[in-house]
Amino acid sequence: MPVTAGWLCFLIGLHDVIGAVAPEWDPRIIRMTDVVPGVLINVARAATVITGLLLLLLSHALRRRKIRAFRAVVILLAAGIVFRVARDFAPGELVLPALMLGALVHYRDEFYAIGDSRTRWRAMYVGLGLVAGSVLIGMLFMSLNARLLVGDNSYAERFEHVMIGLIGLNGPVEFIPGRRGELLQYILSGLGLFTGVVTVYLFLRPAEPAPSLSAEDEDRIRDLLTRHGARDSLGYFSLRRDKSVIWSPTGKSCITYRVVSGVMLAGGDPLGDPEAWPGVIKAFMDEADRHAWVPAVMGCSEVGAEVWCREGQLDALEIGDEAFIDVGEFSLDGRSMRNVRQMVNRVARQGYKAEIRRERDFSAEELESLWDQANAWRGTDNERGFSMALGRVGEAGDGDCAIATATKGGELHAFLHFVPWGTDGLSLDIMRRDRETQPGLNDYLIVEAIKAASDLGVKRLSLNFAVFRSVLARGERIGAGPVLRAWRGLLVFLSRWFQIESLYKFNAKFDPVWQPRFFVYPSFNDAPRIALAALEAEAFIVWPRLWIPGRLKRPPKSSRV
Repeated sequence: MPVTAGWLCFLIGLHDVIGAVAPEWDPRIIRMTDVVPGVLINVARAATVITGLLLLLLSHALRRRKIRAFRAVVILLAAGIVFRVARDFAPGELVLPALMLGALVHYRDEFYAIGDSRTRWRAMYVGLGLVAGSVLIGMLFMSLNARLLVGDNSYAERFEHVMIGLIGLNGPVEFIPGRRGELLQYILSGLGLFTGVVTVYLFLRPAEPAPSLSAEDEDRIRDLLTRHGARDSLGYFSLRRDKSVIWSPTGKSCITYRVVSGVMLAGGDPLGDPEAWPGVIKAFMDEADRHAWVPAVMGCSEVGAEVWCREGQLDALEIGDEAFIDVGEFSLDGRSMRNVRQMVNRVARQGYKAEIRRERDFSAEELESLWDQANAWRGTDNERGFSMALGRVGEAGDGDCAIATATKGGELHAFLHFVPWGTDGLSLDIMRRDRETQPGLNDYLIVEAIKAASDLGVKRLSLNFAVFRSVLARGERIGAGPVLRAWRGLLVFLSRWFQIESLYKFNAKFDPVWQPRFFVYPSFNDAPRIALAALEAEAFIVWPRLWIPGRLKRPPKSSRV
């Protein structure tokens, strides 16, 4: 019902705008111009435009079951019916709005979701969008009624007329005596008033902070990591600052998440005592249901996927494998490690030196310099990562993280960052190098990190995540079927833009143990939307947005070590 109502709301709003701006588009309606005074006709048409524009804006929120959108649409549909009767008498046009109004009232219990949090910047975005829509409506009105204009008016003059009309004044464009000029004035004045009221309301209402972890939440999460962090190599990434957290009733488990495009996206397994996982999953699902968000999980383990599917009534899909290295079993000997061995020896002969230390052993100036250099080597303008990236270096509390550097002649050429995985493990976070140097530095640093693992008290190492690793591995073998080969071919093609095949081949060189990771979602219909939200969260998709003065790519210096 909400989806159907949302699309009908969109169509009715579009019909209202077109019908009021270009009333001749449907010659079958019976005009009331000779019966009702013209001023009333023009007021009704202007009100119809505003009502239609509001219905267009509310259609998406109605599809998401928002209770405020439901109440507004019910009022607007009732008002729209009155405006139609006052504007033109067309019984056929009243059937759909009346049926929809009755259906909304009957199914009112389907609309229960509360509103999403917003900041004052949303007021600026909405205000600019409404101004653009108002200008488009005004320009379209004059284009459709160009034969009624006095003189040959340029587009600049028409634009000036629309902008002045939005503040209630008459512009330079004149109409042939009649009611069209008066109608346009009513429409523009109404749209200008509507834009101003909505923008001021959004700006003055209490602003809510962006999703973040409080200091208390962070302390509690670190306590859970100390006791249960060894269960999941992605547990430490719960400390990202762009996430929110929800706790189990007992406080023994939590889930960190981020809301992207209406998707409540969690990463990895729930953190904490597995006995408390059902409680926190229920709290997570209740929160998603209360806001009409789509719940989803990226990169959980097989055990985590089983609990999510059982407790949340969700489905799971294997999306790839994570590469693990047992430090005690790793060796460069043997034919399978020949390429890695040759690459590492070649780099060592060229004079590169590796150093692996915990963050606490670096000075603040060293960490600042390393992070600046790592950002300079980054291939994009945006810091990527969500479920398997921390996105920072050198902040207070991260002293157990480890950094591996490759230098030559005192100059830094490669940089690896690892986060703690329990008390005896590390999980790879950032891997960057100077692109002007020869390949192999990352291989060299990983091998050196494994060699130094015993000195750091590390017994296991988690490398990169390989998307659809099993498909790539089986698809290149002799005897693979046509479907598997086609699926692998698609992944190889997508590797031109995303690191799919390259990450798989890089990890496979070290002969790791592969552990599957899963994508958990409510239904197949929601999968494309969740996938798009996941790409946006990981910063593979970045939508254009206005530049805000003072926005920083990383925390200010005062908040760092």
